[in-house]
Amino acid sequence: MELDKMDENDWKYHGEGNKSLVVSHVQHPRVLRLLKYPAEDSENPPQTAEQAYRQIQNIVDFSSNVMSSLLGEKFIHSGEVVKLPLEFVRQLSIKVQHQRPAWRCDKVMDIYSGCALCLPNLTSPALHQPTHTPPLCIEIKPKCGFLPSPKHVSKDIKTKVCRYCMHQHYKVANGKWKRRSFYCPLDLFSGNRQRMHFAIKHLIEEPQNNFKVFKGGQCIYSSKEGSDESPDMNSLLHHLRPYFLHANNRMNSHVTSKAVLNDFIQVLVNALLSSGGGDGGVVADRQAEGRSFCEASIFNKERIRHGSLGLPSDSVLFRILQTQMLDTLDIEGLYPLYRQVEQHLQDFPKERTRLQIEGPYNEAFLEKLQKCPAEDDGSVEYAVAKVHQYRVAMTAKDCSIMVALVPSSEEEEDNESLSSQRQLRDFRPPAFSYSASILDLDPKPFDSIPRQLRLDQKIVTCYLRTGGALPKGPVREKEDCTLLFHPM
Repeated sequence: MELDKMDENDWKYHGEGNKSLVVSHVQHPRVLRLLKYPAEDSENPPQTAEQAYRQIQNIVDFSSNVMSSLLGEKFIHSGEVVKLPLEFVRQLSIKVQHQRPAWRCDKVMDIYSGCALCLPNLTSPALHQPTHTPPLCIEIKPKCGFLPSPKHVSKDIKTKVCRYCMHQHYKVANGKWKRRSFYCPLDLFSGNRQRMHFAIKHLIEEPQNNFKVFKGGQCIYSSKEGSDESPDMNSLLHHLRPYFLHANNRMNSHVTSKAVLNDFIQVLVNALLSSGGGDGGVVADRQAEGRSFCEASIFNKERIRHGSLGLPSDSVLFRILQTQMLDTLDIEGLYPLYRQVEQHLQDFPKERTRLQIEGPYNEAFLEKLQKCPAEDDGSVEYAVAKVHQYRVAMTAKDCSIMVALVPSSEEEEDNESLSSQRQLRDFRPPAFSYSASILDLDPKPFDSIPRQLRLDQKIVTCYLRTGGALPKGPVREKEDCTLLFHPM
């Protein structure tokens, strides 16, 4: 990327979150992530160019030095900070403004610092050959995959119903979404194929912010927040059909929509369960804790035909779940320790640096959270280590998985250049090569913890007040929990 020859017409709007906006290059598999500010600060940026650079460098350091070690280097793309010409950034901001969703426009793109994070465009995998069928990329935001320990929570319901399922009621009650999603993260993280299939089916039916499908780098399936319209499942199936025409010896037009959907989900389950070529075994010790079933999930436990085996220990889901489980205290158990640290910093402000409250996110930071004592010894070091563990766990609870599926022709299957890519050969033709990546790995701010506690209380209160009830509507989801699996 020649920074002195940047042209805004080479870039297009790709998407945005709460804190940053992403543009992608029209030819090369690259994206730029730029910071956003509240619109009222548009004339007076809230931080200097140096501070913006440090903020983005912190994201890179946190990803490469902390999350990469916990989640596995093979899944992480940390990117690099780049300094862009200010005129290019200003023109880019003007160009993408009309493509942004109206409800995101309470914030504006940072046009003052010229700093951005440059990353690979994971919706356009590099192993794709342009002349062949375009790759499919599926973005899944899995959310938290376990229930908290009863030791630290004040409301028993939190040990029975997962945070995601409770949060659905709160979001519907507040009008953020019109319909509840019947997806439950505990089903996805179970390692049981039937539960995982069931979970992904419900992600597809009500994707919200948790599921997107890209084809050749273009988003072909997602939800619009606050919209009354359901995403167009028929359109998705139309896009998917060519990839599955010859699956299981079925030919062309006779493949039913249901069969296409089932085959697509099965490929995804295979990719998420794959060990990625390592020699890790299956880990199932969580089952004994009883923290892997959510009472709000509409999956019928009696229908499980094969034991819940757990996740392969070097699969992408296992690594995410283990990192999430660094949150051993729940926000309720953590908050008193946060208050202890906060008080200490008020008394000794210079301690912020030694305790690495805002970084630097280096090996010393990772060591602090990995060597935290098992018992609370009353020290500020213990409290800080638990706060750091919680912040890392929150990042893992909010991350996204990008699964790239590249159809393999017979010639490609014999090609040694793809030997590093896992082949999903237990699925009939067409075979797919795949890669899994984890993204959205920003550090969570230290001072966001009181807000997390307030949100937790609102979610639980709302769920208890409504008794888990929602406006009546047809629940066709219960009709088909029995899934037919091809011989593995």
